[in-house]
Amino acid sequence: MRGSLPVSSLTGSATSSTHWFVRFAASTATWAGTSPAFVIAVLVVLVWAVLGPVFHYSDTWQLVINTGTTIVTFLMVFLIQNTQNRDTKALQVKLSELILALETANNKIAAIENASPEELDAAQEEIQERAREEAG
Repeated sequence: MRGSLPVSSLTGSATSSTHWFVRFAASTATWAGTSPAFVIAVLVVLVWAVLGPVFHYSDTWQLVINTGTTIVTFLMVFLIQNTQNRDTKALQVKLSELILALETANNKIAAIENASPEELDAAQEEIQERAREEAG
């Protein structure tokens, strides 16, 4: 084994980043997936529903929940996409390192995420053919 974790400062979590948006997106995405966040969302909807008769189920009453959920959804898309992009990039780096560490691996595959759709299809066909050959 060449090393033990953590290998370097590169393996630190997103919360140790100096970029404020990375820290904010990671912590918000993490919190949004918790039980307390779900309970708060349910409570907001319940309070809104209970207030329906008070506001006579008016257009404004409906607009409050529609606007609120639209804004939250719109903002969460960007936060979750940021987190997903970083997670995907980290996974690609880890897989590339594993491919490069294997002597019998095709090292061109380590950077295939930048390939064209045609190149990806050709590589997939090549891998499937090799798998069929090795299977028997």
